Amino acid sequence: MKISGFSYVRNGFIYDYPFLESIQSILPICDEFIMVVGDSVDGTREAIEGLNSPKIRIVDSVWKEEDREKGYIFSQQANIGLAHATGDWAFHIQADEVVHEKDLPGIRQALIDYKDDERVEGFLFHFINFFGDYKHYGPSRRFHNKEIRIIRNNPHIRSYRDSQGFRKFEHPGNQHEEKGNKLHVKQLDATIFHYSYVKNPEQQLKKQLEFVKRYIKDDEALNKFAERWKNGFNYNNIDILEPYTGPHPSVMKSRIEKQDWEFKYDRRESNMSFKEKLLYFIQKKTGKQLFTYKNYRII
Repeated sequence: MKISGFSYVRNGFIYDYPFLESIQSILPICDEFIMVVGDSVDGTREAIEGLNSPKIRIVDSVWKEEDREKGYIFSQQANIGLAHATGDWAFHIQADEVVHEKDLPGIRQALIDYKDDERVEGFLFHFINFFGDYKHYGPSRRFHNKEIRIIRNNPHIRSYRDSQGFRKFEHPGNQHEEKGNKLHVKQLDATIFHYSYVKNPEQQLKKQLEFVKRYIKDDEALNKFAERWKNGFNYNNIDILEPYTGPHPSVMKSRIEKQDWEFKYDRRESNMSFKEKLLYFIQKKTGKQLFTYKNYRII
């Protein structure tokens, strides 16, 4: 059995992505790792080369400035990496996602167990979505709490829409026009540590504006976003957070120790509507998020 890891990044240092930690977190169980590196100007490519791993293959790409619609650039970059994967399974880890080392043996064993079971097209991970700092996470419906991150290496399975998940397409080169079919997946007892909203507010703003730019073509609308956040990203615009007291992946230790900002969360400033509060109350009691979009079919 062969496992291919794949990811993509562009200007990882400018936007403060933990992309090196991301790669290193799953590298031990990968036989190869394809890293698609966009046209970066901050030493991102050189840093990946500096990991000195024979498993890592860099694929260079160019992010066209005119590609500013519905976040399609993200699935495009993911699919470039997937096209270079040669394993039986393809493990997608995004540049702001990290896996805890304690989960690696179980992940690998699941891939062995289901290698020949063609009913299983992928694997679903739990998500912890950190927000503001490394001690708070968002448990509400605003964040996806499960997503596919491992797929069977099938040429018809490709990244869907803006690279949140995967689907099977009859014509994989035309997936933006084709709806595709949801994958049949197994739930893993494993977690993705998602650090998208854990940065110094100034860097978070830079990252957010670059991210939004990939969805909005109108420069005037983009400027309005920039004006709204001119004093830095507003971490107080959140519905609900919970404290996190568990361990982080060991590869994150140095980054966490270097945190250079203070985040203060006041639950009284929550912007949850009555409906959201009711749904979150039910979620706390039952452990289930009701009426959420699911881009998969659990088997």
